[in-house]
Amino acid sequence: MTTLLDVMAVPASGDPAVAVLDCGEPGARVEEIACDVLVVGGGTGGIAAALAAARTGSALKAGDSRVLLLEETDWVGGQLTAQGVPALDEHEHIERFGGTRSYYALREGIRDHYRRLSPILAARPHPNPGSCWVTRLAFEPRVALEVLLGMAAPHVDAGRLRILTRTKAARAEVADQRITALLAVNLDDRRWLRILPRIVIDATELGDVLPLVGAAYVVGAEARAETGEPHAQPVAPSARCVQSFTYTVVLERMAPGERHAIPRPEKYERYRDGQPYSLRIHVHGGEIYSEETGWLEYRMLEQAPGTKGGLWTYRRLVAAENFPGSARYPRDISMINWPGNDYRDESLLDRSPQEQARALQDGKRVSLGFLHWMQTEAPRPGSPPGFPEFRPRPDLFATPDALGKHPYIRECRRIRALATVLEHDVSADSQPGARARHFDDSVGIGWYPIDIHNSGPEDVGVSCRTRPFQIPMGALIPRRVRNLLAGAKNLGTTHITNGCYRLHPVEWNVGEAAGTLAAWSLESGKDPAEVHADPVLRRALQRRLAEDGVPLCWLVDVGVDHPAFGALHMAVMTGEVKAAPDSLEAAALPEAVRRRFGL
Repeated sequence: MTTLLDVMAVPASGDPAVAVLDCGEPGARVEEIACDVLVVGGGTGGIAAALAAARTGSALKAGDSRVLLLEETDWVGGQLTAQGVPALDEHEHIERFGGTRSYYALREGIRDHYRRLSPILAARPHPNPGSCWVTRLAFEPRVALEVLLGMAAPHVDAGRLRILTRTKAARAEVADQRITALLAVNLDDRRWLRILPRIVIDATELGDVLPLVGAAYVVGAEARAETGEPHAQPVAPSARCVQSFTYTVVLERMAPGERHAIPRPEKYERYRDGQPYSLRIHVHGGEIYSEETGWLEYRMLEQAPGTKGGLWTYRRLVAAENFPGSARYPRDISMINWPGNDYRDESLLDRSPQEQARALQDGKRVSLGFLHWMQTEAPRPGSPPGFPEFRPRPDLFATPDALGKHPYIRECRRIRALATVLEHDVSADSQPGARARHFDDSVGIGWYPIDIHNSGPEDVGVSCRTRPFQIPMGALIPRRVRNLLAGAKNLGTTHITNGCYRLHPVEWNVGEAAGTLAAWSLESGKDPAEVHADPVLRRALQRRLAEDGVPLCWLVDVGVDHPAFGALHMAVMTGEVKAAPDSLEAAALPEAVRRRFGL
């Protein structure tokens, strides 16, 4: 019998085994679906991959649908929606450069929703509904879901894309290093599907397709002897060192004096004292919190000395001040994602469904315990401790406990890829110029500090600054399994570099590149590894990405809609143009180059 975990069914109390489903066997009369591109996992990378494959694959014609997308929850979007991190982790250049054209379409779609509801936001060029201090754009998860479904609608209506939610991959059939079929189960009615794909993109949150198809992968932290990374494990690799996951919670700040404290959850004292629950955190220089390494003491509502704001405004999704007189938004709404509610006890990777259910239940207890602590014990200068006016808003996630439908996953299984990004490829300590190491097979870009949420004391990985980096095509392609691609956080990074390749715009770019590469591979009749090995095919793929508004290198003053964008990026990738080593600006290029591209 096949047992699968239904992540949405894990309870915060009681028997966690209720979330482990007996799905039986496929039987003889299983519905078959043929498709060109199968995307497994509808998270941030998965939906981007599906949209790109549907858009790019104009010549694809096999099967009932060009692109089939499977998602185990009932929402696509991943960390944008179901995982409860609708506060984008980006970088200082993002409003003019650093995302793909489709990522900007997503951001503007979200902003347009709020512009229609607020004259204050409508008057701003880059409105942030939450006016929070960690991001330039925070929003309610359902708004991102609506925008994503709107972006998918033309492809769905035209028959280029089919989306199956509440559907989870269970088995695979592989022959001659090719996936010939994948079996999936609908978690609601236990109905099996046998899917016959030409190419598969694993965009699951945990890299779940990799063990099903026999792909080589890595779990946890590598040893220094293997990678040469300064902050890798000093002696031996550790599968235990997987970044902590978090169940985020959404709260509304009611009037002082109101009481909405939740009951004390199970294991409260253990996690209160062991996490510990605190507003004091240790930060590494170069993180989003501080330029210097040390301890920072935050306050809940006020900005404490040396900090950038209070915890309440850290990832606030809606600031009531932006919606004066609104019956819809009379009070602030904030999302809590803090070291205090990270779950560090157990990894979810390569565990049985029963073990995963127990860990997820404890993860919920950690987060609900942190909420109870905030409501009852958190320091409140000049007043008794606690903020009982913080009211959970379960309606915003459509969950019974105001926690995300799925935990926020920071690290998953990672493919053993044709190319693996190492710490010294991107770290500012090793890359003295304006940019990180140049990859001539780039299929995208990103920038964020290496941000490690440790799994425990044996995790020696630390956060540090990076240079603006690229996403190498080789990191999306596994060493074996010829028709498989990584489409999310499971690309070829290490435990260390996963810490900067896991954020919203980078995961979106990874998925978009994987979807484009999948469609291009099928159109060319070549496997992804063959495309990568052929300079002509590789350049043709990069040209298509650039035409679609995917940056391939860092030139921050030439945005994706600039007339010279595609040509300039291809000139850099072919070596015709050398970017200035000490500047991210195209304005620093020689005058003759600027004149050639009309800059």
